[in-house]
Amino acid sequence: MAPRGAVAVPDLVARARRGEPAAVARLITLVEDASPLLREVMSALREHAGGAHVLGITGAPGVGKSTSTNALVAAMRRAGRRVGVLAIDPSSPFSGGALLGDRVRMGDHALDEGVYIRSMGARGHLGGLARSTPQAVRVLDAAGCDVVIVETVGVGQSEVEVAGLADTTLVLLAPGMGDGIQAAKAGILEIGDVYAVNKADREGADRTRRELRTMLSLAERRDGAWRPPVLQTVASTGEGIDELLAEVDRHAAWLAESGELARRRTTRARGEVEAIALDALRERWGAAGGSADLDRLAGRVVSGDVDPYAAADELLAQG
Repeated sequence: MAPRGAVAVPDLVARARRGEPAAVARLITLVEDASPLLREVMSALREHAGGAHVLGITGAPGVGKSTSTNALVAAMRRAGRRVGVLAIDPSSPFSGGALLGDRVRMGDHALDEGVYIRSMGARGHLGGLARSTPQAVRVLDAAGCDVVIVETVGVGQSEVEVAGLADTTLVLLAPGMGDGIQAAKAGILEIGDVYAVNKADREGADRTRRELRTMLSLAERRDGAWRPPVLQTVASTGEGIDELLAEVDRHAAWLAESGELARRRTTRARGEVEAIALDALRERWGAAGGSADLDRLAGRVVSGDVDPYAAADELLAQG
């Protein structure tokens, strides 16, 4: 019998597979905390993951990401799909935890057993995601979710990392929050698979849609490539949400038929493996006294004894 307080990973995974929210929550907590059990957790989940469609939702603060997510979850539930939501929130400056703003806005689904919502603190990680988001997605995938929605934190012009994690990236804009040039600066014209101008009941929505369509039409695309649609929605009332979900589903079908899904997931796995390996190298290097070596070499760079590249070569040679 396991000691009191001990975590039995096989039991947690089995319970998560049955849809028990407490087990799913515990697994994601192990992921967020980089628990020593993390390797065992990922190994146990391996054969169960890979079935969920990952939908990334991004856009600048104020465009209605949480309201749109809430509306999309409702539409997916009407279609009988199990949905997991990872809402990446700003971190509290005091506890380091998520501020929970997105989860509060999605309270409509709090009692729905077919929906699991988890707020994750970004914890200083840039790009709109938390560092542990890929592993948390795998937990929800293995727990039987048909769709896993990842809603980014809303950090402005650096929020493009989600495109490397998602199968489909939905970019939201709103009228009166910047023109097409601002969209281009943010990089979102390069990462989106589906675009939606939310708050379309406001003045300027048609203009924003036209500008976005014009800029997207200028992009060079190979024959047979996906051409991102631009829709209009009013997420607060549900207007346009069914059409938006239909475009997300159409993109999912195209991914499977074109072979792009396999390519994207291979690229995603490559990035995840690389990040894990680099973190492990940093830990090993630090444990071996690498910080002292770095300080010494940094001093030599400052004094002009060596240049930064030569110092890096010496550091690697010592490793």
